[in-house]
Amino acid sequence: MGVAVRRPVEGEVHVHYGQIYVESDPDGFGPDLAESFAGQSSGLCGAAISGALWLTTGVHTGNVGFTVEVHDQAPPLAPEWEDVVEVSFRPVSDTSVLVQWAHEDSWELDLAETDYRVRYCARGMDRARQKDTRLSDEPRLDSYLLQFWPAPPAPDRVLKQTSAIAAYWHDYARRQPPAPTPAERAEAVRLARLAQEQAEEEHRIACVRWEWGGQLPSQALLDVGGNVRGLLDFDPSLVHAIGAARPETQRAIALLAASRACEEAGLAELDWIAAGLTALAEGRSLPRPLDDADRAWQALESDPCVPDATVVRAIPPRRSPHRPPVPDDAYTLVTCEPLAHIVGPAAAALKPLSPCVQPTPQPTGATSYRVAIPTAEPPTALRMSQPHMALPALLDAAEPDALRAALDAVHAAVATYGEDYRTLLQEVWTHVRGRPVDPDVPQ
Repeated sequence: MGVAVRRPVEGEVHVHYGQIYVESDPDGFGPDLAESFAGQSSGLCGAAISGALWLTTGVHTGNVGFTVEVHDQAPPLAPEWEDVVEVSFRPVSDTSVLVQWAHEDSWELDLAETDYRVRYCARGMDRARQKDTRLSDEPRLDSYLLQFWPAPPAPDRVLKQTSAIAAYWHDYARRQPPAPTPAERAEAVRLARLAQEQAEEEHRIACVRWEWGGQLPSQALLDVGGNVRGLLDFDPSLVHAIGAARPETQRAIALLAASRACEEAGLAELDWIAAGLTALAEGRSLPRPLDDADRAWQALESDPCVPDATVVRAIPPRRSPHRPPVPDDAYTLVTCEPLAHIVGPAAAALKPLSPCVQPTPQPTGATSYRVAIPTAEPPTALRMSQPHMALPALLDAAEPDALRAALDAVHAAVATYGEDYRTLLQEVWTHVRGRPVDPDVPQ
C-alpha cells in the first residue's frame, strides 16, 4: 500500500526579499524574523512563533520552484536537495496558508490543527543569491520543497548544509536569544495590558481634569446634575468653591443669585416675585404661582408689568484646547531604513528609499476626529429676554439639594446678566470667600 501524499502547492511562487511564509493565525500580522528563529539552530525555516513559519530563499526577487507536500508519515529524503532543515509546527486555526511577501498571494494548505514535523529542502540557493533577481524570461535559479507529516514536537535540526547562504542563516539563528517561555509570554501580555489600562485611565483623568478647569471634581459635583457643566464654562474655580462650601453657604449663594437676577431683569418689584424671594430668604417653600413651573411661566407671560428687557447673550471666556499627556513611548518616528522584514544579505540589494516625511505623532490608541474650527468670532449680538432668564434663577434656588440650587441659580443669573456676567460672579466670589469652607472637603 503506497504512502498518501497531497500537494496543495506545486510549480512556481513569487518571492520578495528572499522570504515567504506559512501563516495560520487569522488575527496575526505575519511572523517577525528575529522571533521566528529565536532559540533555533537552523536558519532556513523559522518556527519559534506559534502557528507561523518563516521560509528563506536564495533569490531576492522573482519566481522560485516551490512544492508543498502533506504526508501521513515521514517521507524519505531525496539526495538532490542541497540544504535541508526540519522543525516542528502546529497550526493555531483550521486555516493554514502559504503567503507571499506583503500578502500579494496565498495558497490554502488545508492542515489540521495537530502537531506536524516540517522538512524544508532547498536547491540552488547560492546561484540564486548571486543572481539576486530572476526575470520572467530567465531560467529557474532555485527550488524548494516544504513537507508536512504528523509527528510529536521535537527540536529543530540541520539535516544537510551545502550553500554559503544557508550557512549564513544558520549562524544568524544560533545568535538569536532563546524564545520566551509560555509563562514569559503570558506575563508580557499581562504587563502590556496593565500598561494599556493605566494609560487609558491617565488619559481619562486628564480629560476630566481639563473639563473641570484643571481640578478633579468632588463626587458631589459629579453627581449633582443640573447646569453645573454650563457654569464650568464661565468659572470652573467658582464651581469647585461652591462645591466645597457648607450647605448653608450654598443656600445663601442660591438666594443671592436669584435676588440679583430678579433685580437685574426688573422682576423684583412684582408682588409674586417678591413673595418668592421672601420665602427663599425665610427657608420656606415657594408660594403660588412659583410652586409649579408651568404656572410660574404662565404668570410671567400674562403679567403686564413684566418689563420688556433684553440683554446680550453671555459668552464664556476662551479655554485652551485639551492636550492630554502623551507617554514617551506613545509613538515612533518613521526613519528611512529598510523594511522590518528585510535583514541580512537581502538588505544589501535594497535601493535607498526616498526621503521620508515625518508624521504627526499620535498617542497610543488615539482615535482620529475631524474638528471644525470657526474662523470668525461667535455671534455676540444675540439678545435674550432678561425676565425669561431670571425666572429660572428663582425656581432653581428652591431646589431641595443645596449644591444644585446654588449652581443652577448662579448659572441662570449669569444668563440674566449677559455680557456683564462678571459683575455677578465677582459678588458670588465675595460671598463664597466670606463664608467658612468645609474642612472635610478636599480643596
